[in-house]
Amino acid sequence: MNIIAAVDNNWAIGRDGHLLVSIPNDMKLFRQETEGKVIILGRKTLATFPGKRPLENRKNIILSEDRELQVKDALVLNSVEEVLNEVKKYRSEDVYVVGGASIYEQFLPYCDVAHITKIDFEYFADRHMPNLDRDSEWKITEESDEQTYFDLCYTFTKYERITEK
Repeated sequence: MNIIAAVDNNWAIGRDGHLLVSIPNDMKLFRQETEGKVIILGRKTLATFPGKRPLENRKNIILSEDRELQVKDALVLNSVEEVLNEVKKYRSEDVYVVGGASIYEQFLPYCDVAHITKIDFEYFADRHMPNLDRDSEWKITEESDEQTYFDLCYTFTKYERITEK
């Protein structure tokens, strides 16, 4: 499974239920990576999507403890185990964990690849994801040249879990 996220220098991902910044090339990468694939998200992340609706051209799986929650055009499951069982139907490389913070934490142990847009800035934030630079199980396997969006510098960085054979 994959993780996809945009993080600042402190691995922050959001504040007050919103992304820290919207970078068009990051949004383009997100679309390219996830269209036609399976995405796993939490209820709060769903609320940040356009119209607060599931993303089109993807199978949306929402993890929520709310057993009454129903979302049109999405599958709502109530435990990590239920989600993991559901995604067995798909190729692992076609499954993307898209947030938020608690979803990243819960699914990180099951992921092998992380597509991280690293933004060279420190935002005031209230949501973070685990820092893969400090996790010896992960290593950078690809990194784009530095790019800019107005005065922000960022790179697209691919991490892979180190597997010992």
